[in-house]
Amino acid sequence: MAEEDLWRSLNFFGFYRLILGGLLTVLAVTFGEALSLNSFEQTWIFRICLAYILLALASLIGIRRKSPDFPLQLAFQVGTDIVVIATLSYFSGGIQSNLGMLLLVSLAAAGLISRGRITLFYAALASIAILLEHAYSVLTHEAVIAQFLQAGILSASYFAVAWLSHTLSKYAIASEKLAFSRGVDLSNMAEANRLMIQDMPDGVLVVDERGAVRQSNPSAERLLGHPFSHGGVNMLEDCSPLLSALFAAWRQNKALGQEVLRLPGTNRPVRVRFLPVQREGFWGAVIVLEDLQRVQEQAQQVKLAALGRLTANIAHEVRNPLSSISYATELLQENLQDPAQQRLSQIILDNTARLNRIVQDVMQLNRRDRAKSEVLDLAQYLPRFIDELCQTKRLPPATINISLPAKCLVNFDRGHLDQILWNLCHNALRYSQNRPGSIELEARIADDRVSLEIRDDGPGIDVETAQKLFEPFFTTAAGGTGLGLYIARELCDANGAILELRPEVATGACFRITFGVNHAVA
Repeated sequence: MAEEDLWRSLNFFGFYRLILGGLLTVLAVTFGEALSLNSFEQTWIFRICLAYILLALASLIGIRRKSPDFPLQLAFQVGTDIVVIATLSYFSGGIQSNLGMLLLVSLAAAGLISRGRITLFYAALASIAILLEHAYSVLTHEAVIAQFLQAGILSASYFAVAWLSHTLSKYAIASEKLAFSRGVDLSNMAEANRLMIQDMPDGVLVVDERGAVRQSNPSAERLLGHPFSHGGVNMLEDCSPLLSALFAAWRQNKALGQEVLRLPGTNRPVRVRFLPVQREGFWGAVIVLEDLQRVQEQAQQVKLAALGRLTANIAHEVRNPLSSISYATELLQENLQDPAQQRLSQIILDNTARLNRIVQDVMQLNRRDRAKSEVLDLAQYLPRFIDELCQTKRLPPATINISLPAKCLVNFDRGHLDQILWNLCHNALRYSQNRPGSIELEARIADDRVSLEIRDDGPGIDVETAQKLFEPFFTTAAGGTGLGLYIARELCDANGAILELRPEVATGACFRITFGVNHAVA
């Protein structure tokens, strides 16, 4: 038992003694004559009860001050009860007054509070006091000797109550230790569960039968795009009406437990699982939001790791033979006079060059994990990039128009952005009409995010082609590797940006790069 609990129990015992003293005083004054007490006995009983009340008050003051120590306080109170009750019993007619029964309460309280064998010592003192009181009554008041049997039975009762309270106290101590141990285990388990839920990459919501969210983790807030208030009541319908509807449907049909959907708030793909929590009937459910995008990213990491090993082998096993074939073909071409043979050798050179471009494009994927972001101002970066592109492709500067704000900051790897824009602009030039303004680059700022659109005036992209556009090695151009757009999207992902095709454009093709939030300037 904790020290504060011991003092609290002793304080209750002190109040009981104070109330007992008051009741004895009232009984002595009010019913003295009915109890056949003479004036001498009434006077002494009144004095003893008054002294008992004063001692009880003194004990309460000592308990409040916690001085002296607890064992001395308890011994003083029990000793005072033994002396006072034995004395009252003497002035009230001896053992036949049955006032000695009051000591049973004091001994039981002492045994439960102290929880030690000293209770038997208190029982022995009480027995000695009662036996001495009766013996003195026999000697001075000619009390009945046969009542020693009653005094002996009362003394035995003292020991029985003391032993019973001692035994109960042992069981109480064992139960308290077990409860404390179980409480610690439950607390540790609850803390472990809390930490596990908080650190889970998937979203977890604990809802009751009314649809109120009782517990959530940061992943759920991130996936739903809804901050949960920890002080108030969060209803599932307010957080996500779609989840609320699914929860209601699941309660009607438990087979609806593996739904794949895209959350409206954040547009994140998730698999929703409902786990029932049953306690005396249906209590609620645990809603698990499995982040499919995270699963895809993990699969992507595995794919990139395998691709990294593949590119290393390609660089060693393919590029060296390609170089040898290309060099040998160039030497043969110098001595060939037949046009047909020259055409065949040129086909060899073209195909070796195409294979070399494929190897170079695949090796670009290794740069995905080496992104070194920096703050770039598109208002300064894009004009320089377009000038270099026009010089390299020998294009009139008017072919490409730029529209962007005066200051447009993004976080991005400069080399990655060069590669992405080169691939997008190269495709746009390939399919455009190559007239002034055929290609447009337009940047916008909305909700602290920058988006850049690259549009052309070409024939556009049909629906079937658009579905496969970002797949590796898919191309509609002769001589193309089919890796340009795939690499561009991978590099955007590495920099926290999104590359997508806008199919709603009426003419031509339009690709949009949505950059991540620039926290440096947000």
